[in-house]
Amino acid sequence: MDFLKSGLKTVLGAPEPGQQPSVAETVERLIERVTNSTLLEDRRDACRALKALSRKYRLEVGAHGLDALKQVLELDRADNETVNYALDTVNNIVCPSQFEDEENKPNIPPNIGEQFTEMFIKDPHNIQLVLDLLDEYDFRVRLSAVQLLISLLTNRTKDIQEIILDKPMGVSKMMDLLGDTREVIRNEALLLLVKLTKGNANIQKIVAFENAFDRLFEIVSSEGYSDGGIIVEDCLLLMLNLLRNNSSNITFFKEGSFIQKMVPMFNIPEETEELGWSPQKVSNVHCMLQLVRTLVSPTLSIQIISGCQKIMKNAGLLESLCNILMASGVPADILTETINTVGEVVRGDVNNQDFLGNVIAPSYPPRPAIIVLLMSMVNEKQPFPLRCAVLYCFQCYLYHNEMAQASLVQTLLPSSTDVSSLTSGQILCGGLFSSDVLSNWFSAVALMHALIDNPAQKEQLLRVLLATNVGSTPVSLLHQCTLLLQQTTKLQAKVGLLMLLSAWLSHCPAAVSAFLAAPGGVGYLVHQTCSNEHDDTEFLLQGMCAFVLALCVQFNDDSGSQSRAAVRALCTRGDVCARLADLSRHELYARAAKSPAPRASAPSQLLLDYEFCRLCKMLESGLIQSLTAVENGSAPEGEGVELERYKSLIRQQDARLHELLQQMDSLVHHNTALQSSLNDSIAANSLLKDENTLLKAQMSANSHHSQVPNVAQPDPRLGEYEQKIQQLTAEVTRLNGELTALKEKEKQSAEELEKIKKDQDDLLELLADQDMKLNEYKMRLVSLGQAVEDESTHDK
Repeated sequence: MDFLKSGLKTVLGAPEPGQQPSVAETVERLIERVTNSTLLEDRRDACRALKALSRKYRLEVGAHGLDALKQVLELDRADNETVNYALDTVNNIVCPSQFEDEENKPNIPPNIGEQFTEMFIKDPHNIQLVLDLLDEYDFRVRLSAVQLLISLLTNRTKDIQEIILDKPMGVSKMMDLLGDTREVIRNEALLLLVKLTKGNANIQKIVAFENAFDRLFEIVSSEGYSDGGIIVEDCLLLMLNLLRNNSSNITFFKEGSFIQKMVPMFNIPEETEELGWSPQKVSNVHCMLQLVRTLVSPTLSIQIISGCQKIMKNAGLLESLCNILMASGVPADILTETINTVGEVVRGDVNNQDFLGNVIAPSYPPRPAIIVLLMSMVNEKQPFPLRCAVLYCFQCYLYHNEMAQASLVQTLLPSSTDVSSLTSGQILCGGLFSSDVLSNWFSAVALMHALIDNPAQKEQLLRVLLATNVGSTPVSLLHQCTLLLQQTTKLQAKVGLLMLLSAWLSHCPAAVSAFLAAPGGVGYLVHQTCSNEHDDTEFLLQGMCAFVLALCVQFNDDSGSQSRAAVRALCTRGDVCARLADLSRHELYARAAKSPAPRASAPSQLLLDYEFCRLCKMLESGLIQSLTAVENGSAPEGEGVELERYKSLIRQQDARLHELLQQMDSLVHHNTALQSSLNDSIAANSLLKDENTLLKAQMSANSHHSQVPNVAQPDPRLGEYEQKIQQLTAEVTRLNGELTALKEKEKQSAEELEKIKKDQDDLLELLADQDMKLNEYKMRLVSLGQAVEDESTHDK
């Protein structure tokens, strides 16, 4: 500290006796020297002093010195030392985090760095100044410029990305840093590119076509792949940014033979089992697995996924992943992610699925890997994320794989061959009827996926017989599932069984007949649908029961014990249509429909499956139409009365629809006006805050005169500005409140409008059906020789 004081004395000169300059005065004198001094040494010394003060007195240095520092970056580029001091000072001013010296200063806002960043980038030319300094080979200048860009990107990511996109060669300058032989600069450049490429597809494409993948794989290779340090993780994070949700980059990655370069990453040495996995190795392998999953994510197009899957199989990447899967000593979180990754690599590709099916686990006795995984899934002692991963992997194994689906069902059918070995069907049946609720759910969903888009296996599964007790008569699996559904009190088990029944009954009249013959099945569903429970999960259960009932109507060929008309009559009493419509609007339904992979942080959150939601979405409209159809035996007079009632209701709905549209238009206009006013107020408020920051710094310059009689009076503009800021803040708060209320009202109107439109569409469909049936009855009456009064004549 004494050295710092002596340095300041050298730069500023000794103070007058008995008078100690304030911080603000010191900063002002230093800035004046930076701005006006003709000697380079003086400007350099002043910049060095400002850098020393900027960590403790950031507000004063930033408020007064930002313009002077920009001047140094522009005019003193020839002197690397001076430019380095200026870059470090600006970096301290815009630093995203607080310094230790600022923790005890309540007047320093926590986002002070973000505020100064906003002031710095108001002129985009300032970013160009920093980018130009990346061309300097001097170590300190280049490193300081990279660190300053990292701080600016941290504070204002989107704004800086847009500015850099407008600057010619801006991204190319940063990419050239990866070739710097000085590792410190190269490593900082990696962090810079990770922040730069986050969430911006245009920058991601530019970086990818600047040979980013080649350079990154060279770095990963030189660092030792998965055994490397944190630099490997940074390279992989940058690759993830470039590939995630970017189809063009994934295609470029695939066609550039970069998938083959990933294989050495997954060659885990044998001594790893003895030495263990370091935390950094775990992080590296986890990022590598995320990279593979990004290339075969189910959200991509089928062409991209299929191409990547074939290359992974041919290059040996799938084999390497299976080796990790079957290795011992692998950490639980890596094993979980590996199972998920293997699942997505084989999903929908028959060759890859066959490869996984033929993998043998190193156990005694040797068993297929699929069997070992299923045993883990129904083992309640295994970690919950691991069990979810196994279910997802098994779902991917069965996805569009009719042979695997048939093999699973075949293990449940009576056979004359030796069945001493454990089969997948036995494991799933054991889990379906175990005391562990989670195993019930996992097994039911796994069996459901054996029936997806495979009507033949639905009929085959009807042949499965179970012996509930020794010496008792075997009952069918469908009968036992129906009985268990009525007996269990656990919500998760009920939901799993209902999803299994839904997949089984859809497009399978034989299964519907068998279900209707099961005692108590339909009655239980009607009772659940009619229950008056108002719990959120009960609404879900009611909707699922209504869905199964609707399937019994839609796919009933009248060959069973209950006709289609009888089941429809029960559905009418149970208000099935309303419950069915509520199901697709449930929060859990929307969450499960987003991704094929189960996403739940706790076992209790695991309820609906993606394929069940897809089935509901596909059949919902047809089921509702089937339920609301009127029987052909109704009287023509009743048809006419009901037709008039529908017409009247449609006219009322149409009038209400026009009224809501007009109301919505007025709300939109009002919303636009409020938004414009709010933006103007925010802009004025921001300008006044900047001026207020400068005035506060000026006020602190006068604080040292407090003991002198002729003390400098505060700037009268300060109070005026603060009053304006308070008024604008209150105005912004008021406008925000009005805007929020208006948006809520607009949302409610939109929801009501959408509901009325849907109701009107349904009524129009019913009206069309009624018209057709009415014409049919008229034709029948005419053929019987009866006189039929024309509708137009009747209206007159």
